[in-house]
Amino acid sequence: MDGMSEPRWVQRYRAARISLPDWAEDAPDRAAFVSNATGTFEIYAWDRASGQRRRVTDRPNGTTSAVLPPDGRHIWWFDDTDGDEFGVWKRQPFDGGPDEAAVPGLRPSFPAGLVLGRDGTAYVGRSTDGEGTTVFRCSPGADPQEIYRHQESGGVGDLSHDGRLLCLEHTEHGDSMHSSLRVVDAATGAARADLDDVTGQAEPHGLACLGFAPVADDTRMLVAHQRRGRWEPMVWDPVSGEQREIELGLPGDVQAEWYPDGSALLVEHTHHARSELYRYDLAAGRLERLETPSGSVSGATARPDGSVEYLWSSAAEPSQVRSTAGHLVLEPPGPRAPGSVPVEDAWVAGPGGKVHALVQRPDAAEFGAGPHPTVFEIHGGPAWHDSDAFAPGPAAWVDHGYAVVRINYRGSTGYGQEWTDALKHRVGLIELEDIAAVREWAVSSRLADPERLVLAGGSWGGYLTLLGLGTQPESWAVGLAAVPVADYVTAYHDEMEGLKALDRTLLGGTPEQVPERFEASSPLTYVEAVRAPVFISAGTNDPRCPIRQIENYVARLEKSGKPHEVYRYDAGHGSLVVDERIKQVRLELAFAAAHLGTAAPRG
Repeated sequence: MDGMSEPRWVQRYRAARISLPDWAEDAPDRAAFVSNATGTFEIYAWDRASGQRRRVTDRPNGTTSAVLPPDGRHIWWFDDTDGDEFGVWKRQPFDGGPDEAAVPGLRPSFPAGLVLGRDGTAYVGRSTDGEGTTVFRCSPGADPQEIYRHQESGGVGDLSHDGRLLCLEHTEHGDSMHSSLRVVDAATGAARADLDDVTGQAEPHGLACLGFAPVADDTRMLVAHQRRGRWEPMVWDPVSGEQREIELGLPGDVQAEWYPDGSALLVEHTHHARSELYRYDLAAGRLERLETPSGSVSGATARPDGSVEYLWSSAAEPSQVRSTAGHLVLEPPGPRAPGSVPVEDAWVAGPGGKVHALVQRPDAAEFGAGPHPTVFEIHGGPAWHDSDAFAPGPAAWVDHGYAVVRINYRGSTGYGQEWTDALKHRVGLIELEDIAAVREWAVSSRLADPERLVLAGGSWGGYLTLLGLGTQPESWAVGLAAVPVADYVTAYHDEMEGLKALDRTLLGGTPEQVPERFEASSPLTYVEAVRAPVFISAGTNDPRCPIRQIENYVARLEKSGKPHEVYRYDAGHGSLVVDERIKQVRLELAFAAAHLGTAAPRG
């Protein structure tokens, strides 16, 4: 079957997509991006002057992590094993050639940031079991030099333009949800300045390094802070100590980056699941709206000519790399993905405040006015949020006559720090309270057929799916859990070090210190109560939701005689191979159809 004769949901997955191109600071015509043009997500080089594109990586399970040094002479990419996220950095000449070890002498690890200096020096963040976080200074021709080590999670932020100051993000205070910043001497690791909104604070606030000023002889750093209960920008000079909080009067979360000449900030404002762009003139204190279509901006960058390039989409329209100059920046090869239906907003009263949900309805002419079989597609993270952005998964369900409801439960970003931080100690159970409130609304409004409700999600969404099937067994007809946490205690012991730190923060300690909290939040605790048939898909190399804890849950399902299917595949936390992803969606559609009596998968 050729691509154009395949059903629309398959065409959406097959259509080539591209990420926002990243460009070399001192060679802005040299750029790199990620694309699935060959059927697997890989790194590509793009010479903007000549228009030439070429594939840099070619690995069976794909590659998505790449960094360009300021001179753009090489592309650095992270080489793991079949998606296990444990590996080393390699590099390849920008114009092509053999790959080589980028930092000889460093053992494999989980990545914890990378920044590249103008003199060829690399600062490599690493995370490993037993070592916590380490940062190495790697100069050409010299052995790697350790300049930072701590048992808690952290990583590399940015390097000053002159290469003398290095910013580290760290959680030495033990709260992995709220990072602090330390600026160190890049040569020795000696501390030069600290910015900490956690230690000694009645209410901790997070900080994030957004980058040093991109001009010579300028030690200012752009920082994101939460001092007023949401993300906002601040300019901090770690040398002078001056702090300039920038109050923009925008109601949602605000992130920013420098314009290349350091005179202004490119502001990305996220509010109620949609985003927009602004330019903020630092000298004049003036905020100017940049025209973008309604929907979501998934990344933006200011170019040396003052234009802004951004990756945009909406639930109805596939993503495009656009420019504020009025043109498409880079178009992928082949046909564009078919569109889908727009989202509607629903605000539902929940136990912790109003819950925002995004709703997509199937075509009434083909499937009637409802109530519909409904998929409650739960996002991962948990520090993430669903937005008015294009997603082929929900669109596939809509094509098959399902309504889709996506819920920004407590724990989601984009609704203020209090909403994001609400999860502590009753992890999973709090989110499910919000999901239950939206479910009741969907049924009472006659959107959703109460006998055909599907709880589904991946990663943290897969975890909430399994937990919901056990704690709300009468509410759901089918469960679809992709790469989930299933046995929280075993997951903690097997997962990557940074996630262990997050779990200690969320639950208040280790499984040995707070066993009752881990038990209350673990899907394994409630497996005997599960009534709905459950489909579980899992990557055998997943370091985030490892396979052993999933096998423990499956064994209990089998012992209890619960209806279930398990699909295991050779990858990590999800697949970067298009055919594999199509296979998984087809299996989920077929599983739901078999148990709900809905239409079989098209194609």
